[in-house]
Amino acid sequence: MKNTQPPAAPSGTNIVSLQQDRKPVVEFWYEFASTYSYLSAMRIETLASDYGVAIAWKPFLLGPIFKKLGWPTSPFNLYHAKGHYMWRDMERLCERYGLPLTMPMPFPQDSLLAARIAHAGQNQPWIGAFTRAVYIAEFGQGLNIADEGLMAELLLEIGAPARQALETAHSRETKISLRAAVTEAEKLGIFGAPSFVLPDGELYWGDDRLEQALEAAGNMVAADV
Repeated sequence: MKNTQPPAAPSGTNIVSLQQDRKPVVEFWYEFASTYSYLSAMRIETLASDYGVAIAWKPFLLGPIFKKLGWPTSPFNLYHAKGHYMWRDMERLCERYGLPLTMPMPFPQDSLLAARIAHAGQNQPWIGAFTRAVYIAEFGQGLNIADEGLMAELLLEIGAPARQALETAHSRETKISLRAAVTEAEKLGIFGAPSFVLPDGELYWGDDRLEQALEAAGNMVAADV
């Protein structure tokens, strides 16, 4: 009689070992006008690889969230002492990470166009390179990231289809989708950037929590979908 039972698992294997190729996904919520998001964006792919974690890029806008809190601009502008400390802190951290730093004027930058491009391309292979290129242009060189010509140049430099990316960024669908992303961020409890959301919904906020978030996610087994 034919044996219809599934073959026994090799000695020492279990469900966990069978799922080792499934990486837990950490959502990386970032705002292009955010100084500390710059630090995380420049490091997150390398660190995620070290911890065995995959990254979901989640560019969004903090402006609508700040307005609901009664802030017409960045809290670093509203509170002088806080802003002064932040720029000194950025100097120290950029020196530590080997990153360039130039304060863009004005601050915060108008990040809408960059956010739309990144949001529309968040699942494209060039999203990491584009994100880093925008941050370097903004905080490394002090350039205006609201300049469409600059965005086109950066897209071309990383090998992305610049014309298509810009056309998609200006589409009605992208504008609606980005607004929905802001709403999603609020529902997740996000109030600042960078923020990191683990598969179980746990929220970590701030560049200084990047490694902790990735380590926690790395200890998880990705669930079947």
